[in-house]
Amino acid sequence: MTASRGRTGRPPLTEERRAEIRLEIARAAVDLFVAQGVTATTGEQIGERAGVSARTVWRYFPSKESCVRPLFSEGIDMIAALLRAWLPGQPLEELFDGEFGHGHGPAGPFDRATIGDLVRLTRTEPGLRAVWLQTYDEAEPVFARALAERAGLPADDFRPTLRAAMLNAALRAAVEHHAWHPTATPGDPATEEAELAGTLRLALAVAAEGLR
Repeated sequence: MTASRGRTGRPPLTEERRAEIRLEIARAAVDLFVAQGVTATTGEQIGERAGVSARTVWRYFPSKESCVRPLFSEGIDMIAALLRAWLPGQPLEELFDGEFGHGHGPAGPFDRATIGDLVRLTRTEPGLRAVWLQTYDEAEPVFARALAERAGLPADDFRPTLRAAMLNAALRAAVEHHAWHPTATPGDPATEEAELAGTLRLALAVAAEGLR
């Protein structure tokens, strides 16, 4: 009679833990990119900073630039939820009211200074710029579905698609403007958050006006 073989090794990671690892790698990559540049940063260094092996880094991401993608994409679902909850008659510029000052907002539930540093790097690092723009490209259909749901329109209706494109462009322009025009008091989270909120409100107000 032979004994049955039990499963050995580590238990599989939960989806929540995998997401945490991706964010840990992303933050480590940004820290290194800001400190020494993208070219000088290796997968081994990113893994060491994140407390994982280089093999783990490459298991989650195809390139070192793509390591930052979770930080860019974290807010997509949150913005879509805000769009679905957007009340009839409510000014578009009020969309993010209440999301700031609570660790949330369009940058996601993490340090917005990190996002500012990262977006600033997209101005000079083509690989990061490609990841940044790809994130917005992927966000657009998500926003379009949310706007269609809010309006009770078919998912393939052109109007939500066009509105999502305008909204998406306004959000990107606002975040880039904020990142590329640093506050007069850098390092002050309250000031930076207030200025980001103000820039987003202005961008959404202009988008709501449309072309005249």
